[in-house]
This record gives sequence, C-alpha cells and structure tokens, in this order.
Amino acid sequence: MSQRVPMTQRGYEALKAELQRLKSVDRPANVKEIETAIAHGDLSENAEYHAAKEKQGHIAARIAQLDDKIARAQVIETNGQLPDKVRFGATVLLRDAENDDQIRYTIVGEDEADAKQGRISITSPVAQALMNKSVGDEVSVKVPKGRRELEVVQISFGDA
Repeated sequence: MSQRVPMTQRGYEALKAELQRLKSVDRPANVKEIETAIAHGDLSENAEYHAAKEKQGHIAARIAQLDDKIARAQVIETNGQLPDKVRFGATVLLRDAENDDQIRYTIVGEDEADAKQGRISITSPVAQALMNKSVGDEVSVKVPKGRRELEVVQISFGDA
C-alpha cells in the first residue's frame, strides 16, 4: 500500500458519498445510456454509443481512484486538539502585514481543499509555512502574486 492520505472526517465522508453515488446512480444510468445507444444500431458511426462508452471509462477510473484514496485514508481527528500550534485540521486566523486584512484558513487534505471556502491543502505553500507556528508567529510565504507576510492571530480546532 502506498502513502497514506491525510483527511478530516468530513473529507472522508464526502469521498465515501461520491463513491456511493457513482456506484448506485451514475454507473447504472450509464449502463442504460449504452443499452439505448446499442439499440440505435450501427455502433461504428454511433456517436451516442461512443460518448456513453467514454463516460463509462471516466466513471470506472473515478471509482478506482476513490477506492484507492479511501483505502489509504488517514482520518485525523481535529476535535479536542490544543490550539497551541498550527497542525492539520487547524483553523487559523491570519493578519496580512501589508494591508492589515484578516484571513481565515482551515488546513485540510488535498481532496478537501476549496480556496473559496477558506479550506487550503496541507501541501499548499501557505499551509506548509504555517505548520507548527503559534499565535504571534510571523511567516513569509511565496504566493503567485509575490510574497506575503502573515501573522498568526488565532488557532482553533473542530471547524474542519
């Protein structure tokens, strides 16, 4: 078995739900699409059939990918952790030194990351710079727009 995949309980449940949907809804619907396309006759020039078969391949690949990630999942419990240092699952309130804006990020697994919701991947440059920092610590992070100087204002757990 290869490398473990860290994730929150929420992320683990989301992967399981997607896998269940693919197996119980999407795959059976795709089988019906293929059957309908076959009923239309000549498969060599049947675009509907070829599209359905391609979709079948995508569904099978995603199921295999999810099965693998779920098998390698390392669910990290975030509730009850001491808010003394930034770790996986932490919600961190930061102050941007340049404009004094406050930003809140929750550090999650790669599959859970959603920057619009303030959920950043543990592998992101910002998360990596914040790891093991405490309230009051400052970090300098290289981001696409240049460097950002960030100060850790607050650390909490249980929001992931």
